[in-house]
Amino acid sequence: MRKLVIYNHGKDSIPWGEKPLGLAEVARQHGYMFISPDYQDSNDPEARVDKLLSLDVSAYRTIVLAGSSMGAYVAAVAAERLKPAGLFLIAPAFYLPGYARNDFKPGTAEIEVFHGWRDDVVPPENAWRFCQSHRASLHMLDGDHRLLSVLPQMAAAFDAFLTRCDKG
Repeated sequence: MRKLVIYNHGKDSIPWGEKPLGLAEVARQHGYMFISPDYQDSNDPEARVDKLLSLDVSAYRTIVLAGSSMGAYVAAVAAERLKPAGLFLIAPAFYLPGYARNDFKPGTAEIEVFHGWRDDVVPPENAWRFCQSHRASLHMLDGDHRLLSVLPQMAAAFDAFLTRCDKG
């Protein structure tokens, strides 16, 4: 496999929870290797970015970065250097106190963002602000921060997203 999806879990999440398991199945159907690094040893978003950037991805011709909450932030920051084929972001922790970056240079035009109207962790307007700045696709859904209630909908969108990344 010369294609890789790197899923970055959120602050209080685990590497192989429901979201990465659901997305991994879709990725495999498209011929992607799927990894989900374990960031549980640090709640520092910048340390997580460094850990992601330390991975050897040189064997892959196509890289897609995905992530949820802090993991979406990590993916977006790392994308500046990794230049992925796409960014798939779930309830991204953008424009929050304690995060070093508020200016993003995603390194790709293929960006899809999912956010819940009832998110009480990251305000929905933060997703709108990012998407407006980068002309990214934004899906506002009737869900909370975790968005598990709409996982089937996100998996279907991820399927179409990977098809676009493959064509890109």
